[in-house]
Amino acid sequence: MKQKIVIRVEMTCDRCRSKALSLVAATRGVDSVALAGDARDQLVVVGDGVDSICLASALRKKVGPAEIVQVAAEAKKEGGGDKKPPAAAAAVPLPPYVPSAWYYQYPPPQQPLSFVYEPPAAGYAYGYRARPDSICSIM
Repeated sequence: MKQKIVIRVEMTCDRCRSKALSLVAATRGVDSVALAGDARDQLVVVGDGVDSICLASALRKKVGPAEIVQVAAEAKKEGGGDKKPPAAAAAVPLPPYVPSAWYYQYPPPQQPLSFVYEPPAAGYAYGYRARPDSICSIM
């Protein structure tokens, strides 16, 4: 759904205006940006899925004080009137609840693996045996 966002930003010079316009235009989901107001201190942003709060905070960080004035759904222009309203989308059934599905960031539990234990081959020592006549504890 397209929305129209009006943000008042303190822009004192042309450089600040171009910086604000380029910052807003680079945001994902923005279709158009325009200046409005008598002092050209308002940005009119039209887009789909634009987060107005994130946009205002980014403007505060990069340009200066910003205030959200209006957030509204954009009115669609009726051209011919011969158009039929779009058909309602069919409801898609959800898959049944599976308790072994992924929870948060953890993968589903794995089945235990079977291991076969065999004693080591002949000739391999299990541990270290110190000589009783040696003074060194390492050897």
